[in-house]
Amino acid sequence: MISSQFVFKFGLFAVSTWGVLPLANAEPLFTTTDIFPPGVKHTHSSSIVQCPNGDLLACWFHGSGERSADDVLVQGARLKKGAKRWSPVFEMADTPGFPDCNPILHIDPKGRLRLFWVSVLAHRWECSLLKFRRAEDYQGTGAPNWSWQGIVQLKPGPEFAQVMKQRFDELQLNTEMWAEYAQPYETMLLKAANDPFKRQTGWMPRTHPLTLPGDRILLPLYSDGFNASLVAISDDHGGTWRASRPIIGLGPIQPSLARRRDGTIVAFCRDSGPPPFRVMASLSHDNGETWSAALDTTLPNPGSSLEVTVLRDGRWLIVYNDSNKSRDNLTVSISTDEGKTWPLKQRLEPQDDSVTSFSYPSVIQSADGAVHITYTCKGPRGGRIRHGILQLNQLKSD
Repeated sequence: MISSQFVFKFGLFAVSTWGVLPLANAEPLFTTTDIFPPGVKHTHSSSIVQCPNGDLLACWFHGSGERSADDVLVQGARLKKGAKRWSPVFEMADTPGFPDCNPILHIDPKGRLRLFWVSVLAHRWECSLLKFRRAEDYQGTGAPNWSWQGIVQLKPGPEFAQVMKQRFDELQLNTEMWAEYAQPYETMLLKAANDPFKRQTGWMPRTHPLTLPGDRILLPLYSDGFNASLVAISDDHGGTWRASRPIIGLGPIQPSLARRRDGTIVAFCRDSGPPPFRVMASLSHDNGETWSAALDTTLPNPGSSLEVTVLRDGRWLIVYNDSNKSRDNLTVSISTDEGKTWPLKQRLEPQDDSVTSFSYPSVIQSADGAVHITYTCKGPRGGRIRHGILQLNQLKSD
């Protein structure tokens, strides 16, 4: 297990792009630990939660590849409250003979843990099956004791295609955008959107669910087949789910959700469309039922996942790759106007040249106020999941 501390020091002060901080009594801005040593097999797409007892629980998928590797399974580890080292890795879910990918952890308003993930059928993302496990006993050692398992079945209706066409019309797609096959691309998606089977399969999680006042849960999902997103809605603590209207744009996938004080929900999405490559945003004014067309923000995006969270002091924090070309950095930005602008930023990675790629962050704020981030690291020595602790009291905007 490898640990490091990240803080710029100059004389008697710690210096960051956030301002100048007295070094006395200063904790490192960003401290990292690899949850397990680098390995040859592919390890990716982590998720982290804090348990009610203060433990941290993380998961990811691991195997010979992704959708085309049948040995891929979901693994996990926990960091006991007060401990410095993560536990040995344990199995969280495995469907023999099928790749298990994109795991997400969530603790519902009743204090129950859920693991969402997909089993990939026919080695095709668009054929993925959305599954879940639930546990009431998950604060011990090792893997949670799962009490229930099932499939999240969604049934987007004919309005799915109607909304897609309406949003494409709003965006005024031009024939040069997709070169000579611009119209076939749009036509292909609209044709698929009218197929009930295609509408009901291939929806995948990537970021944390959002719990609204009144205990509605929104599970953000995306489809590589449609190059679009939607939200699974539950009003009974995760007992049943239904689909929202889709989030349509020029490739908005892997949405991460945040709620403004006026009730507006913002979905920040990975850009899977044409340049310029930017984080995309869509708005919902009805608790996640319908969504505006996804449009570019000012934040760059290299075609990689990101995550946003609302801090307890009301500021918004986003962790992302500050580039439109590569995943060679991990950056945090702060918004004081609920995601409208992101004027403050701090680069967290790289800390040295041993890792060349940082991606797919999962972020939470723990009970003590610290921000915990897990993310994929890749370098010459192999891949691993890294856990970073960001001390918010070290971030200065003035």
